[in-house]
Amino acid sequence: MPTTTSITTTYAGQFSGKYIAAALLSAPTLDKEYITIKPNIKYKEVIKKYSNDNAIFDAQCDFTATSTVTLTETILTPDEFQVNLQLCKKDFRSDWEAIEMGISVFDNLPASFTEFMIGQVAAQVAAQTESNIWTGSGVPSGQFQSFDSLFRANGSGVISGSLATSGSITGSSTVIAALQGVVDLIPTSVYGKEDLGIYVSTATMKAFQTAVAGGSAYANGYNNQTVIGLKPMDFQGIPLLHCPGLPPTAVVAAQKSNLFFGTALLSDRNEVKVLDMADLDGSQNVRIIMRYTAGVAFGFGPDIVYQVSRN
Repeated sequence: MPTTTSITTTYAGQFSGKYIAAALLSAPTLDKEYITIKPNIKYKEVIKKYSNDNAIFDAQCDFTATSTVTLTETILTPDEFQVNLQLCKKDFRSDWEAIEMGISVFDNLPASFTEFMIGQVAAQVAAQTESNIWTGSGVPSGQFQSFDSLFRANGSGVISGSLATSGSITGSSTVIAALQGVVDLIPTSVYGKEDLGIYVSTATMKAFQTAVAGGSAYANGYNNQTVIGLKPMDFQGIPLLHCPGLPPTAVVAAQKSNLFFGTALLSDRNEVKVLDMADLDGSQNVRIIMRYTAGVAFGFGPDIVYQVSRN
């Protein structure tokens, strides 16, 4: 049966040519490449991990093999997803797009509405992917296993624990302490790396901006500016990476090169097919279809700090 379509408006005059929709989360985690993107994964990809103990010894004439090299691996296996929508052209005959469809019984779905639906489907996929990257459980339909579940897994080696503050990081009086607690746990071997970042939620980013705009941490605001202008998005020189998919109760510190997103083709997330079924089965249905793959993995757990409020 067709996808349920609810139209509560009536056609009155020529359509203005614009649609509006509820705002959707963007996907800056991928769009801004805050993590390493590995495309062209047909089924799975093996990420090799190398480590060794001390390899430096006093010089001698003979060659003597030293140190212990350990090779391990992480498997990145993207899951398959799809979007299937079916609309009946009859539902639009007397609505906004009646003029564009024409008076023939052999209607085409209005071009402007088709473009709108394509954009909406692609945006919804981006929003869902952003959420899945950080909090997807992999159990309900449409989700893959997220960094949250991977970080919490026994044996992951991730430096996990409770934030220095309880509850969501939404207050300017608590965000500085929470971020400081995360920085204090960053390993010496990772601190100062060029691609190190602190991944924060929207609520945490807003709280940080408020704090440096005249909150308890900076009474006069950053550079003597209070509510005017976006303040630098870094904490003690470490970039703050705004990821809407992260919950306001969690903060991650990691290198971009240690976090991975895998997919078959990046373009699949933006390619939507529209099929008019009239020539195939004689119906008045139009199908909107998208298929894509997505999944995440990380490399070295001991190089990642994952702090979550447990209260």
